Amino acid sequence: MFYIGCPMWGYKEWLGEFFPTRTPANDFLRLYSQKLTTVEGNTVFYALPSAETVARWAQETPSSFRFCPKVLRSISHEGLLSQQKKETLTFIERMQGFGERLGPIFLQLPPTFGPNQLDQLQAFLDYWPTEVQLAVEVRHPDFYQEPQASILDELLKTHQAARVIMDTRPIRTGTPKEQKELQARERKPHLPVHITTTTDFAFVRYIGHPTMEVNAPFLDQWAQQLTTWYKQGLTIYAFCHCPYEKHSPEICYELYQRVRKIVSLPALSWQPGDQSPGPEQMTLF
Repeated sequence: MFYIGCPMWGYKEWLGEFFPTRTPANDFLRLYSQKLTTVEGNTVFYALPSAETVARWAQETPSSFRFCPKVLRSISHEGLLSQQKKETLTFIERMQGFGERLGPIFLQLPPTFGPNQLDQLQAFLDYWPTEVQLAVEVRHPDFYQEPQASILDELLKTHQAARVIMDTRPIRTGTPKEQKELQARERKPHLPVHITTTTDFAFVRYIGHPTMEVNAPFLDQWAQQLTTWYKQGLTIYAFCHCPYEKHSPEICYELYQRVRKIVSLPALSWQPGDQSPGPEQMTLF
């Protein structure tokens, strides 16, 4: 399977482009899930939603859609991971309310979490249920140098967890002034692109440039890499961000179209510039 999406499902500047102009906010998720096939669950990073809210989100999406919720910040950024078992299992149980729509859960560790704390990640992985997919993003630069890169990769392989791959090269392209502006808006760490897979799915976060021509060579590279993994039988989760999020859906579309030129995938139900008023008329009240 090949899933592609954005870090969020609702953004007001998508109105008139990705969504019909007068789409109400409570209809964003339903429309989003008709156009893209997965979403990062940044919404749950700051607060645990109620079981009723999770159930409602699931009901608003097709069964083929996948939510990839981000582990609560209170778990990943506060205290020791080894002491968060109760809170983590409560979080997992709540996320399992998505049912078949639950994709990999996403653990984003802070830049201060380095190799000297790997025992904490080991403890976290030891109590993480094996039947629940997990993707781990590290931001400490030492995890991108040997031997620590391989040590982490092996730990994740042992627990069948994915290593999140983040590509920030596009926002570090262009004039110094432009790079400074984009990096200030996005606030992503300057790290190498660590191309690896440690389980049966790949989890890629592409931080795109607002100018599509700048993205083109990077998207070409990623289309080739994702296609290779897809042909090997891996499930792909690809997420496209942008410092100006209004461009994220178009970046998703451009990447997906490149992949479709290489392998057979179902077409997305929209294309940039398509502003069909149909869903808007159905959701006036």
